[in-house]
Formats: sequence, structure tokens, C-alpha cells
Amino acid sequence: MAKITKNAQDGQEGKETVEFFKDLDREALNTERFLEKYSKPLGIVFGLLILGVLGFFGYKQFVVAPKNAEAVKSFLTAQKYLAEGKDKEALGGKSAANPGFLGTYDEYSGTNIGKLSAYNAGLLKFKEGKFQEAYDLLDKFSSDNKTIMAMKFGAMADAQSGLNKNDDALQLLDKAASASDDPYTTYFFTRKAGLLALGMNKKAEAKKYFATIDEKYQDYDNGMSDSYIEMTKYF
Repeated sequence: MAKITKNAQDGQEGKETVEFFKDLDREALNTERFLEKYSKPLGIVFGLLILGVLGFFGYKQFVVAPKNAEAVKSFLTAQKYLAEGKDKEALGGKSAANPGFLGTYDEYSGTNIGKLSAYNAGLLKFKEGKFQEAYDLLDKFSSDNKTIMAMKFGAMADAQSGLNKNDDALQLLDKAASASDDPYTTYFFTRKAGLLALGMNKKAEAKKYFATIDEKYQDYDNGMSDSYIEMTKYF
């Protein structure tokens, strides 16, 4: 009896196996018919994909790479002038012969080095006292480096203060303080925000900034936050 049952099971399994392969055959046939029917449009799509990939790598190699190389050369020339104390030449922007930071940004704004040129140009414009131009240039800069972004927001805050827009400057100092994971950078801009708030006679806000320093950044402050908190009582 057990032997008959086993034979029956074997027979059932055999039928299932045959059916399985029949299904595979049907699927293969369907696929073959599908490919025959749509071979032309599929070939076009596949060809477009290949062209797209080749175009992307070609663009990177023959357009982006040379542009980056030219941008770096232009940037380094401007950086050399800056190191020599020749701010006007470093700023540039007045001739193709000496693009400087301004010309490098204008020509290569889509590259990282172009954006860094905007940052440096913004700092030089601030030094000239042209605060709105400085702010606009700094605003064009972006980076994945959190500390550099904090410095950007801090410089933009200085530009806004130069334009007597202290409320905007205070907001930017808040952004600068929270942009970086570096504790000293956070302390520096928190302290700067506290001093600006104190100068604006915003005592409650100033006290909040200095209390944060007293709580979290005493190692950098040498106890000065206590003095500043006292100052909020009298200003």
C-alpha cells in the first residue's frame, strides 16, 4: 500500500515538473513573440540609452573636466594676487586678461571653484565697504563643508550689519551658529550674536545667547559669558 502511494506521489511530482517546463516554454514563446513584435522600438530605446550614457561621460570628459582645469588656473592666479596683498587684481573682473575672482565666478559659476571664487570676491567686496555686492556674492556660494558654510553665514551677517539690517544679521548669525558641528565655530557665532543683540538693546535675546555659552562652551569663553550676562542688566 505504501509502495502504491509512493508511486502515486512520484507520478504527481512528475506531472508537476512537466507542467512547470511547459509553462516555461509558453513564457519563453511569449517573450520571443514580444521581442519580435517590438524589436524595432526596443532597439531605438536601447540605442538612446547607450547614447545617453556615452553622452554623459563625453560631457564629463570633454566639457566639464577642461572647464574645471581652466577655472582652477584662473582661481590660483587670483589667489596669488591676494597673497601678495593686491586686492584689486585678486578681485579682477575688469578684463579677460585678469579675470580674478569675479571673472572666474562669472565664467565658471557652475563649477565648485567658481562658487568658491564668489565667496572670495564677496569677502573682498566687503573689505571695500560694498556691503550689498558682498552679500549677493556670498549668497551664491555653497559647500558641503559645514564649517565653511558657517563662515559664509557669518560673513553675510557682517554685510547685513554694514547695511544697518541688524535683525537680518542676527538671523544669519543664528544660522552660522547652528550650521557647523565644530564647537568652537558654534561658540564664536553664538557670542557674536549675543554681542549684536546687546548692541541692539535686545537684552532677553542677548542673555539667551550668553547663557548658552555659559552652559555649553565655557572652555572657550574664559568666564566672559558671566560678565556679558551682567551687562544685559544695565544696557
